[in-house]
Amino acid sequence: MTKKIFDLGNRIHLIDGFDLGLPYRTGTYVIQDEKITIVETGPSLSVPHILNGLQELNIDPKDISYIIVTHIHLDHSGGAGLLLNDCTNAKVVVHPKGARHLIDPSRLILGAKAVYGDDFEKFFDPILPISEEKIIIKEDLETLALSETCELTFYDTPGHSDHHFSIYDPVSNGIFTGDTIGVNYNQVLEDTGIQLYLPSTSPNQFKPDAMLASLERIHALNVDCVYFGHFNVSRDVEEVYKQIKTWLPLFVEVGKKAEETGKDHHWIAEQLVLAVREDLRGSDIPDTHPVFEFIKLDTSVCAMGIVDYLNKKKR
Repeated sequence: MTKKIFDLGNRIHLIDGFDLGLPYRTGTYVIQDEKITIVETGPSLSVPHILNGLQELNIDPKDISYIIVTHIHLDHSGGAGLLLNDCTNAKVVVHPKGARHLIDPSRLILGAKAVYGDDFEKFFDPILPISEEKIIIKEDLETLALSETCELTFYDTPGHSDHHFSIYDPVSNGIFTGDTIGVNYNQVLEDTGIQLYLPSTSPNQFKPDAMLASLERIHALNVDCVYFGHFNVSRDVEEVYKQIKTWLPLFVEVGKKAEETGKDHHWIAEQLVLAVREDLRGSDIPDTHPVFEFIKLDTSVCAMGIVDYLNKKKR
């Protein structure tokens, strides 16, 4: 049976949001401190899963103090407006460059429609605006007190998007990184014992140099664990940094090759899947493993971001 709630220790649980109807794709972290805090909401379709998870954890949604979104891409923040209907006492904490898009999500919706086309409503509807008085903006290095013994610290970490921060938790000596340092596929690969972390290069603010700078900034914090937006925690932080630094230049190189040969983003996505498939074959992972369903979904969007980055670079 699919596990829906994960006890990660250090008063943190993860609720599976079943993004796109898939387990182990996006999740909502619940920090059960004096001021109960949620990190990431996923899209609106994840909200019923969040509410069910809170019920299982014996948490009244009205007792939630803060809902933090690492960035405003809809698979991380799209459900925030809807969730506030139940979490009526919560404030939404967001990067300074993201706040206006939560207040008026019209541009967010247009951007997502450009990427997801006819599937937009199926994946993301509804996206509700959030009133300005419900918004808290956190600048780089600002903090948020959850109790006398815990202050979260916010770090500006662009690369995946310009409106992205990561959140350091001193209790677990861990950091919530959203998509800044990639996607964690370990839950899907749990039956194999293999670790896999790939960069998330989705449109339209992907910048590889900024991503690497953010990675180095996180590395310098000497955390014990990384809480990914996709999906779950990794405690082998050095392996995370190593794999992202290995895969990121390869992703960009495939994009440059496509540019030189007149290939499109579909070709880039195919090549990225082939490269990962070849790498996992070395660990005896069969081509039929369910992880490739996730990788195909992710690389199709990553490829668009790589094309967008290279086009902007030319201009």
